Parts: sequence; C-alpha cells; structure tokens
Amino acid sequence: MLAIKTPHTWFHHAGIRHDAGEYIAPLTQNILIITSAQAWARVNPALENSLRSSGIAWQTEIMTGYCTDERVAHYVKRARKLGVQYIVGVGGGRVLDTAKAVADALDGGASITIPTVASTCAAWSPLSVFYTEEGGQIRSQPLKTLPRLVLVDSEIIARSDVRYLKAGIVDALAKWYEFRPYQQHNPDSLALDLKVMAAQRAVDAFQQWGDEAVEANAKQQTSFALERIIDASIVLAGLANSMRDTLPTPGFAHAIHNRLTDMPELHHWLHGEKVGFSLLVQSIMEQPNGEPDAELVALLRRFGAPLRLPALPGDRGEALQRLAGAIRFPAASAARLPFAVTPAALEKALIATDHFL
Repeated sequence: MLAIKTPHTWFHHAGIRHDAGEYIAPLTQNILIITSAQAWARVNPALENSLRSSGIAWQTEIMTGYCTDERVAHYVKRARKLGVQYIVGVGGGRVLDTAKAVADALDGGASITIPTVASTCAAWSPLSVFYTEEGGQIRSQPLKTLPRLVLVDSEIIARSDVRYLKAGIVDALAKWYEFRPYQQHNPDSLALDLKVMAAQRAVDAFQQWGDEAVEANAKQQTSFALERIIDASIVLAGLANSMRDTLPTPGFAHAIHNRLTDMPELHHWLHGEKVGFSLLVQSIMEQPNGEPDAELVALLRRFGAPLRLPALPGDRGEALQRLAGAIRFPAASAARLPFAVTPAALEKALIATDHFL
C-alpha cells in the first residue's frame, strides 16, 4: 500500500498577504483565524485589508502557549458557535498545528495555513503535534484532512529572526538522516524511496543555497535563495512526511527530541535545535566507532544547531542516564533500523555529546 496525503494547493510569492482574500474567497466567506499577537501584527494591515476587500468575514483568536487538547477543544467549540468550517492559522508551528487540529475535529472542517516563519514543515505536514501546557510533547496526531490552501509570503518570513530559518533547515535535514537508514533493511518500499528522494532534494538545496538564504534573512530581504530554502524546509520536508505505507518509519531523532521537550532547561531551544542535537545522538549510535557522520556535524554547525546539552540539575551522568531511559521508540520500527536502539546505546551517545562544543 502507498498513501500520499498533501495539502490541496500551495501558493508562495512575496507579498501574498495583500492578495490572500482572493485565494480564500472562492472557498468560503466566513473564517475563524487562530494566530499569535506577534504573527498577526506582522501580516497586517495588509491581510485584513485583503480579506475585507474580498468580502470575507472573520473572527480572530489570539493564541498563547502550545497546541494542547484543551486549547483545540476550546477553538472547536468557538468555531461551532460561529458556524465556521474554515480555520485559518497564521503564525508558527504551534499555531498552525492547532488550526489544523481544530479543522480536523469539525464536521466538514478545512484549514488554511499562512506560516510567518520557516522553522518547521507544520504548514504542510499531515499531522498536528500535541503538548502539555508546560511544553512536553504528548503525541503526533495524524490528520484526516490537510490544508486546502498554504499561503506563503517570503517577505514576512524574511523579516523573522534568522534563528527560525536555521532551525527549519535543521529540522528538514532530519528527514534525510532519519529515513535513509531504513533503506538498508527495507530496499523494496516505494514509500520509503520517495521519502528519501524528497529529503535528498532538500539537503541538496541547503547545500547550494543555505548560506545565501541565511544572509538574505539576516538582512530581512527576499531573494531567490531564500525562497528556495523556504520551499525546501516546508514543501520537501512536508512531502517526505506525507508518504506512507503499511510499515511505519518514524524518525528516531524526533523520538529523542520528544523527550527533550520535557526538560525545562531546553525550553528556550527551538524545535529544530532540539532535533539537531538529537540527530547528533542518532549519528553517534549509527557508527560502529562512535564517531558521528562528519558531513552531518558540519551541517549542524553551519546552521547553528546546539551540539551539547546545557548544565543539568544534580549529577550530570545520572541525568543523562534518566534521559536515555525515558526515550521511547516502537520496537517494530527499531527492528527495521541498522543500529541498536537501547537505553545503554542512547546513554553512551548522550555522554559522547559532552565532548562537542
């Protein structure tokens, strides 16, 4: 079985916020917008003017915190009260995952995503990530329906902190380093082959245009390179996540990341930064000599991923041991990987990261 779930339509051009109403109006004249205060300020007054000129009525909910079950339930109730089926998410990954989950819970619901940063592939991804109120990841929830529209404005993304772009690059890099190892024991999976092909194209883009894109973002300017990197970070990474068959291939580094979200000492790390550190741990586990892949390390350094955990409370060795024991990964998926996934191997790799600066 091969299943591919993608958004209906992707539009990306500088200044699309000025035209967003024209794209949305053929679908609906009534929307509920979920956003953050910072993201809403960045897209306006252009977005509001565009919605108004297209005759679209909207209600705005300013979201704080994480995508939680309680928050999604609150917005579902609000949408039903308003009689709204289209949920528009404007912001970063937490907001977009919330908007997608709300739409998925509504009868006949649909979402539209407008990312204001390129820090994850959440605008495209066929799932929503749920957290506790404290920021600990609970689950990745597959969605029945994906966005009807993804509207990407490179002018808005260019004005975001360059740290988000770097984190998005590293998160997208993970797809290649996480899916490729499965091929060694699973050479006949078309879904896996397609995932790796999409992920490889993203890596190629980062190698070719990554530095130029970071430079443009730092200057808050749009450029061809920045647009290519935005597409790679969202489209190619999202596409790699969108193809599945009967044999699941979850990302091992993301499983490590999931437990890092429980550590208050890392709450200031972005999603992609946690993933980058987790890729280093995975790479150490993969290599018989315990030396991580040199090209990966170079890419992590190039795009600012942290390679060492900060100070931890209590005895550091005991803290790393507890972390290793808390990481969970499906046994059936672990059996498909060409390296041992055990608490002992994880602990050894975590300790080895202390040698990196």
